[in-house]
Amino acid sequence: MFVVDAEYRILAHDLSYPPLNQPKQVADGVWIVDAAPIHAGGIPLPLRMTVLRLSGGELLLHSPVPYHPGLQRAVESLGRIGHLVAPSIGHWLFLKDWQAACPNAITWAVPGLEDRSQVRRSGLAIDAELSDRPPRVWANEIDQVLVAGPVFKEICLFHRPSRTLLLTDLIINLEGDLLPVFARPLARLLGIVAPEGRAPLYLRLLLRLNHRDTVRAAQRLVAFNPDRVIFAHGHWFDRDAAGELRRSLAWILDGQSASRRPSAASATTTRAPLRSTALAGLALVGVWGLFVYLRRSRR
Repeated sequence: MFVVDAEYRILAHDLSYPPLNQPKQVADGVWIVDAAPIHAGGIPLPLRMTVLRLSGGELLLHSPVPYHPGLQRAVESLGRIGHLVAPSIGHWLFLKDWQAACPNAITWAVPGLEDRSQVRRSGLAIDAELSDRPPRVWANEIDQVLVAGPVFKEICLFHRPSRTLLLTDLIINLEGDLLPVFARPLARLLGIVAPEGRAPLYLRLLLRLNHRDTVRAAQRLVAFNPDRVIFAHGHWFDRDAAGELRRSLAWILDGQSASRRPSAASATTTRAPLRSTALAGLALVGVWGLFVYLRRSRR
């Protein structure tokens, strides 16, 4: 049982997107559930689950948030929970409680998750792994893209009927004025503050080590031309989603620029002499961020 004091309730509502722990419809067959934030390396991260209703009427829960009986009842009012999805190595922590409450649901996970020692110790049962090719059960309505680097893997889902793209950590877009003052400088260094949110620095460093495959995956995501992009942390893209997605992935898409500012190229040239010093500092932040990410995924 969670014990939540008044101060934490205020923090949760300040950083998250109330109403919390209840489905909110954003498109036909698509709902989001916002939850209270978790803390990762000193930065509070609001949580979000997405619920998809498949053509057969079953529900798919993407990146489940902490389980509450009331939330289960609210979700089941939309349909039967048939699928639980752990789409990245850091988004499995709350699955076990959902499994206990929904014993007939199939649990799907990103490749390699079940091999991680902390997952085995948790007792989490994984029924099947996801890949670039969607399973037959939803192949007619959902496309999948695997984004992978050392340590990190994420499965991105594109719901064709609603043109909705689902991500987890590939984009983080926190609203800076909602963050505690002490967390804002680090969040900005990591590159995860709205309206310029993208993958945090440590993930960009990891994914650059698998540059060719990451570029191909990013190109596939952009080619979907989604109407909305929903992710687990921060303000999701409900307007100009395709443009915002291109901007957020510009760091890996060679030769493509999605900057909103026309003077970005000239500004970059002006800052060129400072790059080596800045990159050294960012590398240190990236190493720190990777350490925090690994600790978070081991919980």
